[in-house]
Amino acid sequence: MNDFRYRPKDNYIQEATWEQLYVLTEHWKSDILFYKDDLRFLHHLIDKYFMWISKKENIDMVSAIEVGLIEMDKKCVSLLESLDKHLHHLAELIDDPFIFVADTFRVEHEGLEDNLSQFLKDFRKNRKEVFAITEHIIDGEEMLRQLNVTSK
Repeated sequence: MNDFRYRPKDNYIQEATWEQLYVLTEHWKSDILFYKDDLRFLHHLIDKYFMWISKKENIDMVSAIEVGLIEMDKKCVSLLESLDKHLHHLAELIDDPFIFVADTFRVEHEGLEDNLSQFLKDFRKNRKEVFAITEHIIDGEEMLRQLNVTSK
């Protein structure tokens, strides 16, 4: 999945009913909730191995990754708030189609979709970095422990 565009055709947002956009937005929210859980896992992964780190350079790398994860947490919470607000507005539009200017709302919907796509790209990059650094640290620290055991 490269982005959040689950639309059957390019002009879907402009032609979809409010109900269809509501369902699409619920899918987005479900995906973001999954990524929120995944972020929690990544924090746990880092916390689990952080206490075993002995090299200063590894501690610095993990600290930098943790800062990136905290930033992703903030983006995730912000997106969830935006999605909840958007779902509320869509529910209002379903009840009263004239409550918002339709074209303006659809442009905002596209903007939200773009924000979700950017979040996903950032998340994937961050996740890849966490796994690469975790693997590097585990391998490096394991070698250090083996050297310490054999030198005794």
